Amino acid sequence: MADMAATLNTVLDVLDRIAPLSYAAAWDNVGLLLAPARPRRIERMLLTIDLAAPVVDEAIAARASMIVAYHPPIFEPIKRVHGRLAALIERRVAVYSPHTALDAASGGVNDWLAEGLGPGDVGAMESLPATDDLNDCKLVAFVPADHVDRMREQLKGLAGWIGDYRECSFGVTGTGTFRGGPGTHPVVGQANRLERVDEVRLEMSCEGAALPRIEAAIREVHPYEEPAWDVYRLAAKPTTHIGYGRSVALKRPARLATIVQRVKRHLKLSHVRVAAAKGHRRGGTIRNIALCAGAGGSVLGGASADVYLTGEMRHHDVLAAVEAGTSVILCDHTNTERGYLPVLKKKLAAELGRGVRIDVSKRDAEPLRVV
Repeated sequence: MADMAATLNTVLDVLDRIAPLSYAAAWDNVGLLLAPARPRRIERMLLTIDLAAPVVDEAIAARASMIVAYHPPIFEPIKRVHGRLAALIERRVAVYSPHTALDAASGGVNDWLAEGLGPGDVGAMESLPATDDLNDCKLVAFVPADHVDRMREQLKGLAGWIGDYRECSFGVTGTGTFRGGPGTHPVVGQANRLERVDEVRLEMSCEGAALPRIEAAIREVHPYEEPAWDVYRLAAKPTTHIGYGRSVALKRPARLATIVQRVKRHLKLSHVRVAAAKGHRRGGTIRNIALCAGAGGSVLGGASADVYLTGEMRHHDVLAAVEAGTSVILCDHTNTERGYLPVLKKKLAAELGRGVRIDVSKRDAEPLRVV
């Protein structure tokens, strides 16, 4: 663990590991939004949901060298730079926004929101492929049956990873045929004669970047003059724990009032807004909850669930949900996001060490109040 200030690039790498920008929605504006021409070493970082004027003042007073603002402060094209952005540019403060990438990431905002509902099975409503799955190819080698074990041993450091498992392979026996041309010296049979050999089709997952080394390894132990092997590019596989929104199947069904109390306790709120469907007003229990931090109407709309949990939804979407038998819990937009900042702080601190001081903004707040 480092005990010195980090470079901007180091911090960017850490942020992308926590919430890969490739997970962000196509319409979003994420990543490094304000990049100093002469980057400073990052000694102090401020985390916020919104980069409002009071938060900018707080960052300047704290001499922060970087701000991570969950909501992108630059979203639509801008024609003038003044006020808060100009103040940060003058002080060479970097500004980064993860937004929907952090929503979709495993262990991100939506997973944190789901934690407050009680034990259950959690999965993404709209799955995305993981970026840390480096097995983008399938290696298929055709090997004489008496050489298969040696080939597996040769390739075990280059292929055959599946998650935390190593030396994973699949083999099926078959008959290989070949006819050697003039000048060939086949290990089995004779040139210019059709030969049949008992072979094993050996399959292993691998990284495309490792293929040159894999080829060399195959040629080193394969008995044939011309080893027969193929490579298939693999499509990215969606994962249940990465993507937009979350569906929660509670292990123990609960009444709506109980779910509401859990949400309020988790988000540290004195109130939320609830639209109860008819069945839940009569005491029906809840097992399946669909949630999305922030404004979740577009993600939740039409999802089959007993309850929708989000920050805000359009009036008519709420009516449609209740009419369909789904209750709705609204907590106001940033109340479903802000409580995640201490979690993000812990993740960043674990990677960056004591050399970077990380603070959660004290001036950042939900703008709406009940009066």
